[in-house]
Amino acid sequence: MRGWPVTLTEGPVGLRPLRHRDASIWRDMRVRNAEWLRPWEPTNPETPLFRSGLGPYFTMVRTMRREARQGLALPWVVTHEDRFAGQLTIGAIVWGSARSAQIGYWVDRQVAGRGIMPTAVALAVDHCFFTVGLHRVEANIRPENAASRRVVEKLGFREEGIRRRHLHIDGAWRDHICYALTSEDVPGGLRARWLATRRRAFPHSPSSP
Repeated sequence: MRGWPVTLTEGPVGLRPLRHRDASIWRDMRVRNAEWLRPWEPTNPETPLFRSGLGPYFTMVRTMRREARQGLALPWVVTHEDRFAGQLTIGAIVWGSARSAQIGYWVDRQVAGRGIMPTAVALAVDHCFFTVGLHRVEANIRPENAASRRVVEKLGFREEGIRRRHLHIDGAWRDHICYALTSEDVPGGLRARWLATRRRAFPHSPSSP
C-alpha cells in the first residue's frame, strides 16, 4: 500500500508501526488499563485485557501486518515523548468506488487528556487522505464513551447518526454513534486545522499537542 510503513510526528506525539519488541510494554499497559478500556473494547479473543502471556500480542501483530500488506489496515503505536502511549488503527479499508476506512484508538489512562489522541488522529487522517488516497474516514463510538467522542468532536468530525447494535462490546451488542470526515471537509489538512484550533483556545500556552 502506498504510504506504508511510515512514522509520523507532531511535536511530542508520534505514530509508528507496531514492533515485536513492544510486546511486554503493550501487555503491561493493557493490564493496567483493563478497567479503563473494558467498557469500550470490542469482544475479541486476540486482544484480551487480562494477563495471558505475550502470545496474543504476536498474533495481533501478525494479523495487522498481513492486513497492512493487503492494503486493508494501517496499524500504528501512538507515542508521547518517544514512549508507548496507546494504539491507533485505520482498519476496514475499502477501495474501489468507496475508498473508505474506520479509525479506532485507545490511550494510556496516565496520559489521557493531554491532547495526544486528537493530534494522533489528525496525523493519521491527513496521511489517509493525502498520501494513501482514501476519501472517507469513520469513527464509530459508543454514546457513553464521552472521552472518545470528545476526540473526534474537537477535530470537527460530522455526527451522522446511530448504528444500532453495531459491535459486540463488554458482553452485549452495543449501539454506536457514527462520526465521519471526507477529504473535502479538510482541504488544508486536519492537522493544520487542529493546531490552529488549539492556538486560538490557548493563545498563551506552550505549543505542545
